[in-house]
Amino acid sequence: MKAVLVLLGVLLPLISSGQSGLTDQGLFFPKPSANSFVKLTPQKPLNLGAFTLCMRLSVDPNVVSKENRDTILFAYRTQKVDELNVWQEKGKISLCLQTSSDCAFYSVPLLSIFRTNLCVTWESSTGLTAFWVGGRRSTLQVYRKNHKVQSGGAVILGQDPDSFLGSFEEKQSFVGEITDVNMWDYVLKGDQIRNFNDKVWLGPEPNVLNWNVLKHDLNGNVLVVPEKYK
Repeated sequence: MKAVLVLLGVLLPLISSGQSGLTDQGLFFPKPSANSFVKLTPQKPLNLGAFTLCMRLSVDPNVVSKENRDTILFAYRTQKVDELNVWQEKGKISLCLQTSSDCAFYSVPLLSIFRTNLCVTWESSTGLTAFWVGGRRSTLQVYRKNHKVQSGGAVILGQDPDSFLGSFEEKQSFVGEITDVNMWDYVLKGDQIRNFNDKVWLGPEPNVLNWNVLKHDLNGNVLVVPEKYK
């Protein structure tokens, strides 16, 4: 019995550190904060000339939908700059690459108390950018043509880092649930993105961020939502 207890004492910290992926689980940020976030470890550096980023989200509209509140949905920051951010702000959803002032804004259905399947695609060679909400594509925009997302940063859920892994603001924090964050270093086909709505994903394996095997570090008041609530 003593040996079993010692073994559990070794295994439990490993389980709580989230090193085995988040298959059939989600992350719940129950209230606004300036210190609750999850750091994700990509499978490869985010040295990107194109990408598809998908995730499923639901929010507390009493917080997130307040007038003039900006809410970060996904953040990737290097030591010097916000490289890739996705926001709900000014009544729209936006993609910001290496800037916080020159973003691509989309008048698409906003997040709600019910789960939303959200994807964004971008390609440097053409600048073509689009958001997908529930499998439906927005109109295209040309944004940041010939730009390249730089490696060497940190991927953060829950907060917008104004410095590397720091300078968080409660008024911009995410409040709600996030799950199935996946990223590819190319633009998926429309039919593949529409399949993201299905419980069983039949598309290509995510090669930058893969929720099922993702290494992650929880900080502050963040709860891992078990499969029965998904």
